[in-house]
Amino acid sequence: MSSIADLRKEYSRASLSEDEVLPNPIDQFSKWLGEAILAKVPEANAMTVSTVGAGNRPSSRILLIKDVDQRGFTWFTNYESRKGHELAQNPYAALLFYWIELERQVRIEGRIERISDAENDAYFQSRPLKSRLGAIASAQSRPVASRAELEARVAEVEQQYGEHPVRPAHWGGYRLTPDYIEFWQGRPSRLHDRIAYTLQADGSWKRQRLQP
Repeated sequence: MSSIADLRKEYSRASLSEDEVLPNPIDQFSKWLGEAILAKVPEANAMTVSTVGAGNRPSSRILLIKDVDQRGFTWFTNYESRKGHELAQNPYAALLFYWIELERQVRIEGRIERISDAENDAYFQSRPLKSRLGAIASAQSRPVASRAELEARVAEVEQQYGEHPVRPAHWGGYRLTPDYIEFWQGRPSRLHDRIAYTLQADGSWKRQRLQP
């Protein structure tokens, strides 16, 4: 078996320059996300979400982004989960998208806020029935004795609500309003292209190249 230290990959699919990126980083992100979807990258909307909890300890997990617009990046989860408690204490987070097939990643940082009940209700009702029942049944991040206990709880919820479950108050969306977005394109010899956007006080975006 070869050493982990010997695992290497040369990146050579594309390049990224200051001249070709769009002035607005959310537009540039939407462009790259569209290209990832077109390239059939598996779970192109998957991202790592990092939060900071008590004692300044960071934690990360994979979630799926569900909306992107000029307001920011939106996803849905359980407000009473570990990440929910951490965001209540420290309303800042970092997102990371990694599209290895395109040799690209995007880093996003900013402030978090909960979205409106109307937006939450609309998205909740669009989800598959089993997903809605699971959201009600699961006390996310809390211990459970067994898989059987969890499935029994889902069956109880299904018996109670049938095909018309109501969104629980503990479930909803977060929106990250970005103040920093960085685009990374893999290049040969680890001389990767990095273009960073930083939000300015007047609402404009400062764009600059970073060394790899």
